[in-house]
Amino acid sequence: MRYYVQDRGDQLSIDLSQQFHALAKEEGFKLDAESPEIVISIGGDGTMLQAFHNFIDRIPDIAFVGVHTGHLGFYADWKKEELRELIRLMSGKGDPDLLKPRIVKYPLLELEIRKKSGNASYIALNEFTLKGVDGTVVAQVDINDVTFEMFRGDGICVSTPSGSTAYNKALGGAMVHPTIEAIQIAEIASINNRVYRTLGSPVILPKHHHCDIFSRKDQRLLLTIDHVNVMVEDLISVRCQVSEQKVSFARFRPYPFWNRVRTAFLD
Repeated sequence: MRYYVQDRGDQLSIDLSQQFHALAKEEGFKLDAESPEIVISIGGDGTMLQAFHNFIDRIPDIAFVGVHTGHLGFYADWKKEELRELIRLMSGKGDPDLLKPRIVKYPLLELEIRKKSGNASYIALNEFTLKGVDGTVVAQVDINDVTFEMFRGDGICVSTPSGSTAYNKALGGAMVHPTIEAIQIAEIASINNRVYRTLGSPVILPKHHHCDIFSRKDQRLLLTIDHVNVMVEDLISVRCQVSEQKVSFARFRPYPFWNRVRTAFLD
């Protein structure tokens, strides 16, 4: 098996990464930074985002596994003390019914950013946010090429289902099961008056629908794609839709999504 390890960079994660390499060597696994079959993220959910973007050009060929150094996160099935068990299952020495991992595929967010200086495309695992740098954002939001609302406020967040438990939840958005192919639009501190009217509620769009966010004044904007920040002064529009690509996670044992939600927010 070809594998790669992405760690958070702190001493604990580095130590766990070295431990993983030693155990993997015993099983004959091959460390491959160019074309791994499985990428192990050791750290937190932010480390998984980093691993995802590091291998963004090979998403169809890779499955991800998360090891959390603290509490279990939404992208981590394994705790730091369970590395040996993870290696055992990866090597096929576990339950005969679980010799092959279950591969789950989650939808991603596709972004087409149009600027006066040129265009760019991005893929997000968690979310995309648009915020003002010097003041409030003024933007027109279209859904399926029809004007939906004129927005004024701190910004707009567009999330994937797997990212719906992150910033989107803090904005009052719904938690969406990550197998549902959809994106969610949530407002960040909208201002409503006679000129600017917004729905004031998150909106969920299914696959094959899209929304366009048009900049409607000269404004400096901060665009954030997961953990990547892009400063833009000449934005024309951003198109958001469900990507044709999906991200794959290797499940070597069951850990249902709603169990993750309960553990994260209720236990």
